[in-house]
Amino acid sequence: TGAIAREHIKSITDKLSGGKIVAVTDVNEEAARQVVKQYGLEALVYPDDKSLVNSENVDAVLVTSWGPAHEQNVLNAIEAGKYVFCEKPLATTAEGCRRIAEAEMKHGKRLVQVGFMRRYDSGYVQLKEAIDRNEIGEPLMVRCVHRNPEVDEKYTTQMAVVDTLIHEIDVLHWLISDDYKSVQVIYPKKASRAHANLKDPQLIIMETKSGIVIQAEVFVNCKYGYDIQCEVIGEDGVAYLPEPASIVTRKGAKRSTDILVDWKDRFMDAYDIELQDFIDSIIKTGQPNGPTSWDGYIAAVTADACVKAQESGQKESVDLEEKPVFYTGKITVQ
Repeated sequence: TGAIAREHIKSITDKLSGGKIVAVTDVNEEAARQVVKQYGLEALVYPDDKSLVNSENVDAVLVTSWGPAHEQNVLNAIEAGKYVFCEKPLATTAEGCRRIAEAEMKHGKRLVQVGFMRRYDSGYVQLKEAIDRNEIGEPLMVRCVHRNPEVDEKYTTQMAVVDTLIHEIDVLHWLISDDYKSVQVIYPKKASRAHANLKDPQLIIMETKSGIVIQAEVFVNCKYGYDIQCEVIGEDGVAYLPEPASIVTRKGAKRSTDILVDWKDRFMDAYDIELQDFIDSIIKTGQPNGPTSWDGYIAAVTADACVKAQESGQKESVDLEEKPVFYTGKITVQ
Protein backbone atom coordinates (compact mmCIF):
# COMPACT_ATOMS: atom_id res chain seq x y z
CA THR A 1 0.00 0.00 0.00
CA GLY A 2 2.85 2.35 -0.88
CA ALA A 3 2.92 5.40 -3.13
CA ILE A 4 1.58 4.04 -6.44
CA ALA A 5 -0.88 1.77 -4.62
CA ARG A 6 -2.39 4.78 -2.88
CA GLU A 7 -2.78 6.55 -6.21
CA HIS A 8 -4.60 3.51 -7.61
CA ILE A 9 -6.80 3.20 -4.52
CA LYS A 10 -7.73 6.87 -4.78
CA SER A 11 -8.54 6.56 -8.48
CA ILE A 12 -10.64 3.39 -8.18
CA THR A 13 -12.49 4.84 -5.19
CA ASP A 14 -13.06 8.40 -6.42
CA LYS A 15 -12.74 8.51 -10.22
CA LEU A 16 -13.09 5.16 -11.98
CA SER A 17 -16.15 2.98 -12.40
CA GLY A 18 -16.80 -0.74 -12.08
CA GLY A 19 -14.37 -1.51 -9.27
CA LYS A 20 -14.20 -1.35 -5.47
CA ILE A 21 -11.29 -1.87 -3.08
CA VAL A 22 -12.35 -4.71 -0.76
CA ALA A 23 -9.00 -6.04 0.50
CA VAL A 24 -5.45 -4.82 1.10
CA THR A 25 -2.21 -6.33 2.36
CA ASP A 26 1.25 -5.00 3.09
CA VAL A 27 4.38 -6.31 4.81
CA ASN A 28 3.76 -3.39 7.16
CA GLU A 29 0.27 -4.26 8.40
CA GLU A 30 -0.12 -0.96 10.24
CA ALA A 31 0.52 0.95 7.01
CA ALA A 32 -2.25 -1.05 5.34
CA ARG A 33 -4.65 -0.22 8.19
CA GLN A 34 -3.77 3.47 7.89
CA VAL A 35 -4.60 3.40 4.16
CA VAL A 36 -7.99 1.78 4.84
CA LYS A 37 -8.73 4.54 7.35
CA GLN A 38 -7.31 7.35 5.21
CA TYR A 39 -9.50 6.53 2.19
CA GLY A 40 -12.57 5.40 4.14
CA LEU A 41 -12.47 1.93 2.61
CA GLU A 42 -14.78 -0.93 3.48
CA ALA A 43 -11.83 -3.28 3.08
CA LEU A 44 -10.34 -6.10 5.07
CA VAL A 45 -6.62 -6.11 5.89
CA TYR A 46 -5.03 -9.50 5.13
CA PRO A 47 -1.74 -10.76 6.61
CA ASP A 48 -0.28 -11.79 3.23
CA ASP A 49 -1.03 -11.94 -0.48
CA LYS A 50 -2.00 -15.61 -0.55
CA SER A 51 -4.81 -15.16 1.96
CA LEU A 52 -5.97 -12.07 0.08
CA VAL A 53 -6.16 -13.70 -3.35
CA ASN A 54 -7.97 -16.73 -1.91
CA SER A 55 -10.75 -14.55 -0.49
CA GLU A 56 -14.10 -15.22 -2.15
CA ASN A 57 -14.79 -11.49 -2.03
CA VAL A 58 -11.84 -10.70 -4.34
CA ASP A 59 -12.30 -10.78 -8.14
CA ALA A 60 -9.07 -9.09 -9.24
CA VAL A 61 -5.74 -8.16 -7.69
CA LEU A 62 -3.45 -5.14 -8.15
CA VAL A 63 0.20 -5.99 -7.50
CA THR A 64 2.04 -2.86 -6.36
CA SER A 65 4.60 -4.49 -4.08
CA TRP A 66 8.40 -4.42 -4.19
CA GLY A 67 9.63 -5.62 -7.60
CA PRO A 68 11.28 -8.87 -6.40
CA ALA A 69 7.94 -9.93 -4.86
CA HIS A 70 5.95 -9.53 -8.08
CA GLU A 71 6.55 -12.98 -9.56
CA GLN A 72 5.20 -14.89 -6.56
CA ASN A 73 2.36 -12.38 -6.08
CA VAL A 74 1.22 -12.93 -9.67
CA LEU A 75 1.66 -16.72 -9.55
CA ASN A 76 -0.46 -16.85 -6.39
CA ALA A 77 -3.20 -14.87 -8.13
CA ILE A 78 -3.13 -17.14 -11.20
CA GLU A 79 -3.29 -20.23 -8.98
CA ALA A 80 -6.39 -18.74 -7.32
CA GLY A 81 -7.90 -18.01 -10.76
CA LYS A 82 -7.98 -14.25 -10.11
CA TYR A 83 -7.40 -11.47 -12.62
CA VAL A 84 -4.21 -9.61 -11.83
CA PHE A 85 -2.86 -6.20 -12.79
CA CYS A 86 0.88 -6.08 -12.06
CA GLU A 87 2.99 -2.94 -12.07
CA LYS A 88 6.29 -3.34 -13.89
CA PRO A 89 8.36 -5.42 -13.66
CA LEU A 90 6.18 -8.48 -14.13
CA ALA A 91 9.17 -10.34 -12.68
CA THR A 92 12.80 -9.35 -12.12
CA THR A 93 14.07 -12.01 -14.56
CA ALA A 94 13.06 -13.24 -17.99
CA GLU A 95 12.78 -16.74 -16.52
CA GLY A 96 10.30 -15.41 -13.96
CA CYS A 97 8.19 -13.82 -16.68
CA ARG A 98 8.29 -17.09 -18.60
CA ARG A 99 7.05 -18.98 -15.53
CA ILE A 100 4.15 -16.57 -15.21
CA ALA A 101 3.25 -16.96 -18.90
CA GLU A 102 3.39 -20.75 -18.58
CA ALA A 103 1.13 -20.67 -15.51
CA GLU A 104 -1.33 -18.43 -17.34
CA MET A 105 -1.35 -20.66 -20.42
CA LYS A 106 -1.90 -23.71 -18.20
CA HIS A 107 -4.88 -21.91 -16.65
CA GLY A 108 -6.26 -21.55 -20.18
CA LYS A 109 -7.38 -17.93 -20.17
CA ARG A 110 -5.69 -14.55 -19.96
CA LEU A 111 -5.66 -13.24 -16.41
CA VAL A 112 -2.65 -10.91 -16.37
CA GLN A 113 -2.13 -7.31 -17.44
CA VAL A 114 1.24 -5.59 -17.00
CA GLY A 115 1.36 -1.93 -15.98
CA PHE A 116 3.07 -0.44 -19.02
CA MET A 117 1.00 2.73 -18.81
CA ARG A 118 2.57 4.60 -21.73
CA ARG A 119 0.43 2.61 -24.16
CA TYR A 120 -2.51 4.49 -22.62
CA ASP A 121 -0.98 7.98 -22.81
CA SER A 122 -2.93 10.10 -25.31
CA GLY A 123 0.24 11.28 -27.04
CA TYR A 124 1.57 7.79 -27.63
CA VAL A 125 -1.89 6.65 -28.76
CA GLN A 126 -1.92 9.42 -31.38
CA LEU A 127 1.60 8.49 -32.47
CA LYS A 128 0.60 4.82 -32.78
CA GLU A 129 -2.48 5.74 -34.83
CA ALA A 130 -0.39 7.85 -37.23
CA ILE A 131 2.06 4.99 -37.76
CA ASP A 132 -0.71 2.43 -38.25
CA ARG A 133 -2.43 4.73 -40.78
CA ASN A 134 0.87 4.83 -42.71
CA GLU A 135 0.94 8.63 -42.49
CA ILE A 136 4.76 8.70 -42.52
CA GLY A 137 5.32 5.57 -44.58
CA GLU A 138 7.42 2.67 -43.36
CA PRO A 139 9.30 3.56 -40.13
CA LEU A 140 13.08 3.62 -40.58
CA MET A 141 14.44 5.17 -37.39
CA VAL A 142 13.26 6.22 -33.94
CA ARG A 143 14.84 8.75 -31.61
CA CYS A 144 13.65 9.07 -28.04
CA VAL A 145 14.63 10.78 -24.80
CA HIS A 146 13.95 9.91 -21.15
CA ARG A 147 15.26 12.61 -18.80
CA ASN A 148 14.83 13.06 -15.06
CA PRO A 149 15.91 16.14 -13.09
CA GLU A 150 17.84 14.06 -10.54
CA VAL A 151 18.13 10.69 -8.82
CA ASP A 152 19.42 9.69 -5.41
CA GLU A 153 22.57 7.69 -4.69
CA LYS A 154 20.62 4.41 -4.58
CA TYR A 155 20.07 4.71 -8.33
CA THR A 156 22.55 2.53 -10.24
CA THR A 157 23.81 2.34 -13.80
CA GLN A 158 21.72 -0.81 -14.37
CA MET A 159 18.58 0.95 -13.11
CA ALA A 160 18.82 3.25 -16.13
CA VAL A 161 17.70 0.17 -18.06
CA VAL A 162 15.55 -1.90 -15.69
CA ASP A 163 13.68 1.03 -14.07
CA THR A 164 13.86 3.81 -16.67
CA LEU A 165 14.46 2.56 -20.22
CA ILE A 166 12.07 -0.35 -19.60
CA HIS A 167 9.17 1.97 -20.48
CA GLU A 168 10.71 2.83 -23.86
CA ILE A 169 11.48 -0.84 -24.48
CA ASP A 170 7.80 -1.72 -24.17
CA VAL A 171 6.15 1.28 -25.78
CA LEU A 172 8.46 1.33 -28.82
CA HIS A 173 7.93 -2.39 -29.40
CA TRP A 174 4.20 -1.64 -29.37
CA LEU A 175 4.49 1.47 -31.54
CA ILE A 176 6.39 -0.12 -34.42
CA SER A 177 5.10 -3.70 -34.04
CA ASP A 178 8.56 -5.20 -34.41
CA ASP A 179 10.74 -7.38 -32.17
CA TYR A 180 14.23 -6.33 -31.11
CA LYS A 181 17.28 -8.05 -32.62
CA SER A 182 20.28 -6.38 -30.95
CA VAL A 183 21.23 -3.67 -28.46
CA GLN A 184 24.30 -1.60 -27.70
CA VAL A 185 25.04 0.92 -24.93
CA ILE A 186 27.31 3.95 -25.35
CA TYR A 187 28.46 6.20 -22.50
CA PRO A 188 28.96 9.88 -23.48
CA LYS A 189 30.87 12.33 -21.31
CA LYS A 190 29.71 11.87 -17.71
CA ALA A 191 27.44 14.54 -16.21
CA SER A 192 29.06 16.36 -13.30
CA ARG A 193 25.94 15.90 -11.15
CA ALA A 194 25.96 12.08 -11.54
CA HIS A 195 27.15 10.40 -8.35
CA ALA A 196 30.41 8.46 -8.33
CA ASN A 197 28.97 5.01 -9.07
CA LEU A 198 26.52 6.07 -11.79
CA LYS A 199 27.29 6.34 -15.49
CA ASP A 200 25.00 9.09 -16.76
CA PRO A 201 23.89 9.85 -19.46
CA GLN A 202 23.60 6.69 -21.54
CA LEU A 203 22.76 6.12 -25.20
CA ILE A 204 21.12 2.83 -26.08
CA ILE A 205 21.04 1.71 -29.70
CA MET A 206 18.42 -0.93 -30.47
CA GLU A 207 17.89 -2.63 -33.83
CA THR A 208 14.71 -4.47 -34.73
CA LYS A 209 14.33 -7.59 -36.84
CA SER A 210 13.11 -5.54 -39.82
CA GLY A 211 16.11 -3.18 -39.54
CA ILE A 212 14.59 -0.17 -37.74
CA VAL A 213 17.29 1.56 -35.66
CA ILE A 214 16.31 3.18 -32.36
CA GLN A 215 18.46 5.67 -30.48
CA ALA A 216 17.29 6.06 -26.89
CA GLU A 217 18.83 8.57 -24.50
CA VAL A 218 18.58 8.10 -20.74
CA PHE A 219 19.78 11.12 -18.74
CA VAL A 220 18.68 11.09 -15.11
CA ASN A 221 20.50 14.18 -13.83
CA CYS A 222 19.41 16.69 -16.46
CA LYS A 223 18.34 19.19 -13.76
CA TYR A 224 15.81 21.13 -15.85
CA GLY A 225 12.81 18.76 -15.57
CA TYR A 226 11.10 15.47 -16.43
CA ASP A 227 11.23 15.28 -20.21
CA ILE A 228 9.91 12.49 -22.45
CA GLN A 229 10.40 12.82 -26.20
CA CYS A 230 9.94 10.50 -29.17
CA GLU A 231 10.12 10.92 -32.94
CA VAL A 232 9.55 8.26 -35.56
CA ILE A 233 11.25 8.85 -38.92
CA GLY A 234 9.49 7.17 -41.83
CA GLU A 235 10.04 6.97 -45.57
CA ASP A 236 7.51 9.75 -46.22
CA GLY A 237 7.69 11.91 -43.09
CA VAL A 238 8.34 12.25 -39.37
CA ALA A 239 5.87 11.86 -36.49
CA TYR A 240 6.53 13.44 -33.09
CA LEU A 241 5.16 12.60 -29.66
CA PRO A 242 3.07 15.63 -28.62
CA GLU A 243 4.37 17.77 -25.77
CA PRO A 244 2.21 17.87 -22.60
CA ALA A 245 -0.33 20.70 -22.64
CA SER A 246 1.09 23.90 -21.18
CA ILE A 247 0.31 27.60 -21.46
CA VAL A 248 2.67 29.87 -23.36
CA THR A 249 3.81 33.06 -21.64
CA ARG A 250 5.51 36.15 -23.00
CA LYS A 251 7.40 37.97 -20.26
CA GLY A 252 10.74 39.67 -19.78
CA ALA A 253 11.53 39.55 -23.49
CA LYS A 254 11.06 35.76 -23.49
CA ARG A 255 8.46 33.35 -24.89
CA SER A 256 8.26 30.26 -22.70
CA THR A 257 6.30 27.18 -21.63
CA ASP A 258 6.62 25.17 -18.42
CA ILE A 259 8.36 21.80 -18.30
CA LEU A 260 7.12 19.14 -15.87
CA VAL A 261 9.37 17.93 -13.07
CA ASP A 262 7.29 15.01 -11.73
CA TRP A 263 6.56 11.80 -13.65
CA LYS A 264 3.19 11.53 -11.93
CA ASP A 265 2.08 14.83 -13.48
CA ARG A 266 3.12 13.54 -16.92
CA PHE A 267 1.47 10.10 -16.82
CA MET A 268 -1.20 10.02 -14.09
CA ASP A 269 -4.01 10.21 -16.64
CA ALA A 270 -2.51 7.18 -18.41
CA TYR A 271 -2.47 5.27 -15.11
CA ASP A 272 -6.19 5.95 -14.69
CA ILE A 273 -7.03 5.01 -18.29
CA GLU A 274 -5.14 1.71 -18.08
CA LEU A 275 -6.90 0.72 -14.85
CA GLN A 276 -10.30 1.61 -16.30
CA ASP A 277 -9.47 -0.49 -19.36
CA PHE A 278 -8.43 -3.39 -17.10
CA ILE A 279 -11.79 -3.23 -15.30
CA ASP A 280 -13.89 -2.64 -18.43
CA SER A 281 -12.30 -5.37 -20.55
CA ILE A 282 -12.77 -7.98 -17.81
CA ILE A 283 -16.44 -7.03 -17.44
CA LYS A 284 -17.05 -6.98 -21.21
CA THR A 285 -14.85 -9.82 -22.51
CA GLY A 286 -13.89 -11.91 -19.48
CA GLN A 287 -10.18 -11.11 -19.71
CA PRO A 288 -7.87 -8.08 -19.67
CA ASN A 289 -7.04 -6.34 -22.93
CA GLY A 290 -3.78 -4.56 -22.03
CA PRO A 291 -0.07 -5.53 -22.13
CA THR A 292 0.28 -9.27 -21.62
CA SER A 293 2.58 -11.57 -19.67
CA TRP A 294 4.40 -12.12 -22.97
CA ASP A 295 4.95 -8.36 -23.29
CA GLY A 296 6.49 -8.52 -19.81
CA TYR A 297 8.74 -11.35 -21.02
CA ILE A 298 9.83 -9.39 -24.12
CA ALA A 299 10.70 -6.36 -21.98
CA ALA A 300 12.68 -8.52 -19.53
CA VAL A 301 14.72 -10.30 -22.23
CA THR A 302 15.49 -6.99 -23.94
CA ALA A 303 16.45 -5.32 -20.64
CA ASP A 304 18.74 -8.25 -19.81
CA ALA A 305 20.49 -7.78 -23.16
CA CYS A 306 20.86 -4.04 -22.49
CA VAL A 307 22.41 -4.71 -19.06
CA LYS A 308 24.82 -7.16 -20.71
CA ALA A 309 25.67 -4.48 -23.29
CA GLN A 310 26.27 -1.96 -20.48
CA GLU A 311 28.92 -4.27 -19.08
CA SER A 312 30.49 -5.53 -22.31
CA GLY A 313 30.48 -2.35 -24.38
CA GLN A 314 29.58 -4.55 -27.35
CA LYS A 315 26.49 -5.13 -29.45
CA GLU A 316 24.47 -7.88 -27.78
CA SER A 317 21.74 -10.02 -29.32
CA VAL A 318 18.16 -10.13 -28.05
CA ASP A 319 17.19 -13.78 -28.06
CA LEU A 320 13.42 -14.12 -27.79
CA GLU A 321 11.52 -17.38 -27.84
CA GLU A 322 8.78 -17.75 -30.44
CA LYS A 323 5.56 -16.09 -29.34
CA PRO A 324 3.00 -18.68 -28.19
CA VAL A 325 -0.27 -18.85 -30.09
CA PHE A 326 -1.99 -18.16 -26.76
CA TYR A 327 -0.75 -14.54 -26.92
CA THR A 328 -1.60 -13.85 -30.55
CA GLY A 329 -4.81 -12.57 -32.06
CA LYS A 330 -7.65 -10.58 -30.58
CA ILE A 331 -9.77 -11.32 -27.56
CA THR A 332 -13.06 -13.03 -28.33
CA VAL A 333 -16.15 -12.29 -26.25
CA GLN A 334 -17.13 -15.23 -24.03
